[in-house]
Amino acid sequence: MAILLDSTVLIDALCGREAAERIRALHRVDDTPYVCAINVEEVVRGLRAGEGVPALRLLGAMRLAPLGLEEGVRAGTWRQRYGRRGRTLTQADCLIAAAAVSVGGRLATGNPKHFPMPELEVEHWPVGT
Repeated sequence: MAILLDSTVLIDALCGREAAERIRALHRVDDTPYVCAINVEEVVRGLRAGEGVPALRLLGAMRLAPLGLEEGVRAGTWRQRYGRRGRTLTQADCLIAAAAVSVGGRLATGNPKHFPMPELEVEHWPVGT
């Protein structure tokens, strides 16, 4: 089953933490993980001088999940549904979740509470370790 890596996991990997080894393990079993354009933007936005090459190398080793009409509708529906219940979900998180669903997979994140969607299988990859 495909897995999309959330920005928290990607940033942790770039810092050389546990996520880096978990990603390498996926590649060793020929399971190339996915990212989406939102993850790419979030990672690039936080880069400091000298971090661009390693970040682009990591991101370039991933498959790119689509973000099109279907994903936009799914994300907007979630935001509307949860908003009516008094729970605010961010646009970025909803689009990331929709991208994960579109590849038929699951989401690896350090923030599982940000992704309450029942259609989404969430794996908690603790960050900062």
